[in-house]
Amino acid sequence: MANEDTKDFNAMLNDSKDMPKIQIITDKKSIERYGGERMYFAPPIDYDQVMKLIPYGKVITVGEIRKYFAKISGADFTEPITAGIFVSIAAWASEQRNEDKTSYWRTLKAQGELNPKYPGGIEAQKVKLEAEGHTIIQRGRTNIKYFVKDYQNTLYNLS
Repeated sequence: MANEDTKDFNAMLNDSKDMPKIQIITDKKSIERYGGERMYFAPPIDYDQVMKLIPYGKVITVGEIRKYFAKISGADFTEPITAGIFVSIAAWASEQRNEDKTSYWRTLKAQGELNPKYPGGIEAQKVKLEAEGHTIIQRGRTNIKYFVKDYQNTLYNLS
């Protein structure tokens, strides 16, 4: 995100707009890709609340959170674009608060990838995860990405 120091992320976090809601999609490619037509939109605060559930030493992926929201809402899937945005908003909102912090560094991208859009970027997330006992590995030569090694072994189960 750009201009983080000028934004009020806690206001964004608490602005639910018209969510939660389920929208019926008709695009055949999207229906095939996501496994159904009932797409759920969770408000930003819901991501923050789930991210706070992840205990020390455990991790979760945005995809697992999306599956959980779809399951509890009766939808086929949770909308992926807003999910990524709202996870980042939750992270930045936590950084702006003096209390009631969110352990956002425990929420990973797909396949256990670290999120460069979190406060402090990859380096800060890496330090926090290593402090909790996780091993971070690097993949790629030109497009270098970082992952929690064997993240599946420490996935937190939301259900």
